[in-house]
Amino acid sequence: MNLNKSFLNHCKKKNYEINTNQLSIINDLNNFYNINFRKSFWSKIFSKKINKFGFYLQGDVGVGKTMILDFFFNELKERKIRLHFNEFMIKFHDFIFLNKDKDLGINNFVKDLKKKAQLLYFDEFQVTNIVDAMILGRLFKKIFDEKIKVIFSSNIILENLYKDGLQREQFIPFINILKKHSYEKQLSINADYRSKNIQLKRFLSPLNETTNFQFNKFFRELTKDKNHSLKVLKIKGRKLELNNYFDGISKFKFEELCNKNLGAEDYIKIAENCHFIFIENLPNFNETNSNQQLRFITLIDVVYEKKIPLMITSQCDLYSIKSSKNLSDIFKRTTSRLYELTSINYD
Repeated sequence: MNLNKSFLNHCKKKNYEINTNQLSIINDLNNFYNINFRKSFWSKIFSKKINKFGFYLQGDVGVGKTMILDFFFNELKERKIRLHFNEFMIKFHDFIFLNKDKDLGINNFVKDLKKKAQLLYFDEFQVTNIVDAMILGRLFKKIFDEKIKVIFSSNIILENLYKDGLQREQFIPFINILKKHSYEKQLSINADYRSKNIQLKRFLSPLNETTNFQFNKFFRELTKDKNHSLKVLKIKGRKLELNNYFDGISKFKFEELCNKNLGAEDYIKIAENCHFIFIENLPNFNETNSNQQLRFITLIDVVYEKKIPLMITSQCDLYSIKSSKNLSDIFKRTTSRLYELTSINYD
């Protein structure tokens, strides 16, 4: 595989800037592919190097991590799966629930996974759930034992994953497994390509009569020919009601989405039933509403993965929105994604 030439053509076609740091990562991915998918049987047998099945790409928000790994993923002809990590873990926990023996459940889950994919892709990888943190070591040891290849993008270096999380000592074995089995690469560029040359038209601030009028005017324009209904989503026996639902266009107050005890599974279900989402009254964040902020981060991750445009009214503009201390690094990704999801360029 010669990714370099294909990547240059891809950038030219998309009118992307070509950066030497990105080209270096493309070369690393090319080597990763050749080692894992093109190496001959005998060279694998006699090679003295330990083969690594993971590729962990770390970098700040908006530097092109997702663009590069998406390109690599799309170039592959092998069996492959791209999933948001939350969605992957929901599938895993559902599978384990049906198996009384957890170790046997992990083995069967990975064997089933291997039938479907030779490579997994997790974009913007992070861990915030203590239940996930405690089991990831065993799960990924089995994934790598089965020689399933995994590529990750993340804002966080491996060493700092789940930093300051509850019972982090139980998470350390997973970090050690990733370090042992993955190439860790860093992409550094002094720019956020998501916010560059973007015009924000659907992120309105501050909260006042003018922004409220603009928000509701646009909502009325999009829904004037749509049918209004009460949409009831069923999630594992629970019901989630969407009151302002118009044939795939839905309007929420921030409190409806983030003050309630909702999680990734709920947001995925909402995203599966909506193709445009309006959110009112986004607050500023601090230590007193960090739980709501974490839910909002999860929501935006899901919406971004599903490519759903947003319109938002906010207490302050996107350049000034604050974060609780513990979530400040992760929230940089959220604000970068909001630039894209609320811009006139994004539809």
